[in-house]
Amino acid sequence: MITDELKSQIATHIKDNLFDSAKIGLGGNATSPTATDLDVPLSVVPTIVKTKSDLNVIEVKVSVAGSSIQGQVIREVGLFDGSNLVYRTNFEGVGPFSTTETLELFILLEVE
Repeated sequence: MITDELKSQIATHIKDNLFDSAKIGLGGNATSPTATDLDVPLSVVPTIVKTKSDLNVIEVKVSVAGSSIQGQVIREVGLFDGSNLVYRTNFEGVGPFSTTETLELFILLEVE
């Protein structure tokens, strides 16, 4: 049995140490466990904000200015530890974006 305290410590460790950057992309294929990058990554650099929103839940907000992705339809997001892909998800495409919009993607990770 994992105690609530250990769940909290693991969640804190993940938030503080496991990923330091994010990428967004145009690919929408299923994720392979051996993937090392997004299917079709864009060269933009999103900002990320990581918070521990509950005892065992980490919330990651990935934001990109519309001026960086004008006219693009985004279908994937990934979290990276240096150059290592540690999380990726694909989704129904959102966009195209205008220069005045901001893309915000929220990722919730729960330690069980």
